[in-house]
Amino acid sequence: MLVIGELINTSRKAIREAVGKKDAAYIQQVAKLEEEGGAHYLDVNCGTMVSEEVDTMEWLVNTIQKVTSLPLCIDSPSAEALEAGLKLVKAPVPLINSISAEEKRFSSVLPLIEKYQAKVIALCIEDAGMPATAEDRLRIAKGLVTRLEANGISQQDIYIDPLIKPISAGDKHGWEVLQSIKLIKEEFPKVHFACGLSNVSYSLPNRALINKLFMVQTMAYGMDCFILDPTNKEMMGALYISTALLGQDKYCMKYLKEHRKGLYS
Repeated sequence: MLVIGELINTSRKAIREAVGKKDAAYIQQVAKLEEEGGAHYLDVNCGTMVSEEVDTMEWLVNTIQKVTSLPLCIDSPSAEALEAGLKLVKAPVPLINSISAEEKRFSSVLPLIEKYQAKVIALCIEDAGMPATAEDRLRIAKGLVTRLEANGISQQDIYIDPLIKPISAGDKHGWEVLQSIKLIKEEFPKVHFACGLSNVSYSLPNRALINKLFMVQTMAYGMDCFILDPTNKEMMGALYISTALLGQDKYCMKYLKEHRKGLYS
C-alpha cells in the first residue's frame, strides 16, 4: 500500500503563505511530519502559483530534499513545471502526477515519463471530459494503458486514477468508482490504482469519516495508493487495519509495529 503525502500543496493556505515568504523551515517541517507519519512519497504541487510555478517547483524540490530522502511525486498540469521538478529529483524513481487521455496532455507528459524513468498516475479523463460510468472509465483506462505500454511503460509503473466525484452530486458516484477499479483490474491485473479521497465527501458534513470509510471500501476492490494526509492518525490507522484484514500484512507485523508506536492510543 503506497501513501503519498498530500500536504505540500499551495492550494493550502499555510503552504501558500510559507512559499510566499520562502519559509524553508516550515516546508521542511511539514515534509518531516509526513515522513514520520508513514508517507512513502511526498506530493509537491504549486499549481496555484501559475506565473511562478516553475521557479516555485524548483525551490520546493530543493528545499524538501535537504531534509528527506523520500521520493517525490511531482504534481502539475504543466509539463514545464513537471520537468522543473523532475530534473532536480535525487531519488531514483520519481512519480509524475499526472498524465491523462487528453491528447495535448498525453503528448507533453509521455516524453517526461520516458526521460526520467518515472512512474505515473494516469487520470481517467479525455478530451470529451470526465467519465460518467464505470464503463467509460474502463474504456479510457484501456486507451491509456495500451498507449503507455506501446511506449515502453510497464503496467507496474502505471497508477490509474478513476476520478472520484462527490456523492452529494450523484448517489452512484462512489459505486461507479468501486466498479471501475473492479473492471480495470480484471482487464489489467498488474496496474496499480491511485486517488485522492476528499472529492467524495465534498459539501457534506462529517467529511473525514466519509473519506475514511470510502478509503476502506476502495482498498477492498483493489485501490493500492492514496494521496492523503499521513499525519492524520485515524486515516493511517484505518489503512493499516484494512491492509491486515485484506491479507496484505504478513503476521500483522505492520499493524503491530504501528500499535507499539502508539498510533491507536
